[in-house]
Amino acid sequence: MSDNKHNGRGFGGKGYYIALILCAAAIGITGYVYQRNQTQEDVSLQDTSPEEVVAGTMTTEENVAVLATDPAPQTTTPTSEATQPTEKKLKTASPVSGEEICGYSMEALSYNQTTRDWRVHNGVDLAAQEGTAVCAAADGEVYAVSEDDSMGYTVVIRHDGGYTTCYSSLSEDIPVKTGDQVTMGQTIGYVGSTALVETTLGSHVHFSVSYQDAPMDPAEFLALGQ
Repeated sequence: MSDNKHNGRGFGGKGYYIALILCAAAIGITGYVYQRNQTQEDVSLQDTSPEEVVAGTMTTEENVAVLATDPAPQTTTPTSEATQPTEKKLKTASPVSGEEICGYSMEALSYNQTTRDWRVHNGVDLAAQEGTAVCAAADGEVYAVSEDDSMGYTVVIRHDGGYTTCYSSLSEDIPVKTGDQVTMGQTIGYVGSTALVETTLGSHVHFSVSYQDAPMDPAEFLALGQ
């Protein structure tokens, strides 16, 4: 009976030590496996190049950087119209210094004392002493020199921009001819009284202007040079 108890206590003591050894072995094996896995991960990271890491982890940042640094497309505003050369301003001056005795009237009839009727008046009549020089009102080319049945001796000058000036009731002595180039202020005739429909006005020059072959108020033409 005593032998069985002794054997039981002995076996229990040995079992305790065996369990302790097994636990220690399990811990050792677990540590070894963990250490091995950690080592493999470190090796894997060492084998990966920095460029690959950056490429794999910074793709979004790189795209943002590229978008941020990419210069904005340059735009140019198209010119809708080509720049036009500035038209040279026409210089003008009155053909003679004298009192206006009959004004421009194309929108209303005016009474003509010579013909004793009502009619339009396409120019202005400037009184001046007979023989006074009549000058070109602007640079241009002499278009015609003639003796008109109604308006007497007449000189017509064409100017840039579609303007035409006409000087009537001149004396017979006319120093210019068709085709001559004249400048503003140059003498193109002399004051007379040859306009048969304006004889009651005395010596004067009948000055008229047209633009694109349509009558124009001489005052507006002379204002171009101001």
